[in-house]
Amino acid sequence: MSLPDSPFQHLDDRFRRMVIDTAQLDRLHTGCRWTEGPVWLPATEELIWSDIPNNRLMRWSEGAGGGVFRQPAQFNNGNTLDREGRIVGCLHGGRAVVRTEHDGSVTTLASHWQGRRLNSPNDVVVKSDGSIWFTDPDYGINSDYEGHQAETEIGACNVYRIDGATGELSIVSGELERPNGLAFSLDESQLYIADTGLSHRADGPHHIRVFDVVDGRQLRGGAVFATIDPGLADGFRLDDRGNIWTSAGDGVHCYAPDGVLLGKILVPEVVSNVVFGGPRGNRLFITATTSVYAVYLAVNGARRPSR
Repeated sequence: MSLPDSPFQHLDDRFRRMVIDTAQLDRLHTGCRWTEGPVWLPATEELIWSDIPNNRLMRWSEGAGGGVFRQPAQFNNGNTLDREGRIVGCLHGGRAVVRTEHDGSVTTLASHWQGRRLNSPNDVVVKSDGSIWFTDPDYGINSDYEGHQAETEIGACNVYRIDGATGELSIVSGELERPNGLAFSLDESQLYIADTGLSHRADGPHHIRVFDVVDGRQLRGGAVFATIDPGLADGFRLDDRGNIWTSAGDGVHCYAPDGVLLGKILVPEVVSNVVFGGPRGNRLFITATTSVYAVYLAVNGARRPSR
């Protein structure tokens, strides 16, 4: 599998100031079945990601290379860090959102809605107030490949919020067909959520919608921000200028805050997710089918706002 001589495709002049044309796309690790959920750990300067069908979490660091972080991993999918640097993960197999404590123990944060099991939590973000927002499509219960085949108990694919103080679980959106990746705007006044219903029907949605965050705990609106073609916005993250870097069928697509597609990072495998990391936050790590890639950029990952 050959890598492109230059991974960048410029579609808008603004993109030229965001990338380094001499930077190369590096393949850091391969041999997985479906890589997902990358998260960068500043404390240990390592990348953690999910290899869902192989039921394991993987790790990579400069010099040490790649290896297994946790196995079995309850078919873990999306990951993020909370305000204390702990990994918050979405379990397809466990049908729950969990937190890995500093001592390595695992705490369940949400597993049921009104007495019924969640479908298969997919992606997750943490707001500056400590609340945890996650999507719950049915990908992990559709078959035994990425979880355990089962019927939905809830009968819908919702987006949820876990209150950071009380742990109370609430539905913030029930109008997306297959809610998937999600990320807050820089000031947290908006929440971007992907709808990947195309995976279930040929004319299904394959776009990112943007919602206004009301009173820090509710969503309003939901206009289509960008339609992904080819592929899906499985997962995405923002840089410190508010641009969105999202997965797509041909690599990573970069959208300006006004919704204009600025450019692409071409990747030889279908991309699932991205995260900014490295000591300076200027390296984009890319999970793509069997492999993990990385490329240095001229922008840095978004910094979390203070409370």
